[in-house]
Amino acid sequence: MRARVLALLLCWPFALLATPDRAEDIDPIAVGTPLPDVQVQTIEGASIGAREALAGMPTVMVFFRGGWCPYCNRQLAELRLIQDDLAALGYRLVAVSPDRPESLREGLNKTPVDYRLLSDAAARLIRALGIAFRVDDATIEQYKGYGIDLEAASGHDHHLLPVPTVLLVDTGGVIRYRYSNADYKVRMDPDALLSVAASLRGEQATTNGQ
Repeated sequence: MRARVLALLLCWPFALLATPDRAEDIDPIAVGTPLPDVQVQTIEGASIGAREALAGMPTVMVFFRGGWCPYCNRQLAELRLIQDDLAALGYRLVAVSPDRPESLREGLNKTPVDYRLLSDAAARLIRALGIAFRVDDATIEQYKGYGIDLEAASGHDHHLLPVPTVLLVDTGGVIRYRYSNADYKVRMDPDALLSVAASLRGEQATTNGQ
């Protein structure tokens, strides 16, 4: 009996990480929830907790599919253009992908950025956030025809990708805003992101003033 209970307890975390087969069916965690403190990797391959990566600063976290995705590369380039504006508001910018660290480093040759990139190759963070979905076998084969190998990119065979997502996280590691779009061709407008970031900082300043 004791062994059975232990087995159930061990299986419980994985039950919570059930992943949908369609991007449209994701169930993201709610705004107001602390960022899950799971392990990710720097581009150098060092393990780091997701909250530790925020360094106690208000942070814009952008989740993208990979360096093989042209829509992602365009988004990363656009984010570079507003990086200084975000910094002026007190935000740091972090982008997270299922690409393994080596793939992220290779991607910098295509789209050089100077904000922080993190690897969620094991898909722990995107699953914990509820923004992961499983790519079907037909799409996997179609991607291979385009020269895109998801297993090589991540180093895993989970075939999981994030729905492109933007999170604004406060100094306490609490998610204050989330934007997700199941259509990977549609990304949050940079000006809209700046507007939301400014609004949240204004609200925080008002609250602190009280």
